[in-house]
Amino acid sequence: MVRANGAVSLRELARVVQTSEVTVRRDVRALEAEGLLDRRHGGAVLPGGFTRESGFPQKSHLATAEKTAIADLAAGFVEEGEAIVVGAGTTTQELARRLARVPGLTVVTNSLLVAQALAHANRVEVVMTGGTLRGSNYALVGSGAEQSLHGLRVSKAFLSGSGLTAERGLSTSNMLSASVDRALVQAAAEVVVLADHTKLGTDTMFQTVPTELITRLVTDEPPAHEERAATELQALADQGVQIAVANPSGTAGGGAGGEQNQARAQRRDVPLPGPRRGQHPGAPGLRSAGVLGEQAPTGAEQRARVADLRRR
Repeated sequence: MVRANGAVSLRELARVVQTSEVTVRRDVRALEAEGLLDRRHGGAVLPGGFTRESGFPQKSHLATAEKTAIADLAAGFVEEGEAIVVGAGTTTQELARRLARVPGLTVVTNSLLVAQALAHANRVEVVMTGGTLRGSNYALVGSGAEQSLHGLRVSKAFLSGSGLTAERGLSTSNMLSASVDRALVQAAAEVVVLADHTKLGTDTMFQTVPTELITRLVTDEPPAHEERAATELQALADQGVQIAVANPSGTAGGGAGGEQNQARAQRRDVPLPGPRRGQHPGAPGLRSAGVLGEQAPTGAEQRARVADLRRR
């Protein structure tokens, strides 16, 4: 299946061979040890080494339920009339589909897929960067894209990537994509990273967003056997990143407003235990108000929450 499609998800493998994902994961590890494939992002890809990056057709089939839940939740952090930037990626494409319902929104993007998702939204203005088209992920990159972002200022940047660690932050496998993502970050007052649990603890070649610049991570809840992902979540929270956890099984259903409200109900915010490094203690947007107006947990409560997530 990997040879035919370039990539395959563990969930799809489990469905095809009618067994559990735990069994499939064990077999994939054995195949990786034989050099027949590489494990990547909740699935497997053709072997290619550290710098290889899957193209859009392969990525779009991996962790689809998780990406949908993350996009539902992330859309709840966008307000009417905001100006934001959205980077390239399959998860940000899912987010863009939901942003089409936010009135008065201005979206700056280097992604053709994001722009396409918003093309028929009559209440959303889309601004595209210049640059050279990178066909593998339908993104505009290069000096033209970076220069078009110079002098831009927006409220939030929504970015994805190939890996996320507490030590290096968000990273990607492509140098040109990394450069544009850095320019997107420079344009935003807050940085929101969208990354499913399979990317937690994964490190790739080019750093895009150092941990200290990440305001919030929107992710899904790691399975009980994914200890590395839970450990990474704890480390990210310890460094001041706000964690919002989506529930892939609880975001289905109901209409334009229903999806966003459901996402808000499913999220679990882990707010900052204190001011972010290098920022004034009274700066706005540094603490979360919790879920649906609840009082923000204390640092001890926050650590207990993540510890509970790690145990489960």
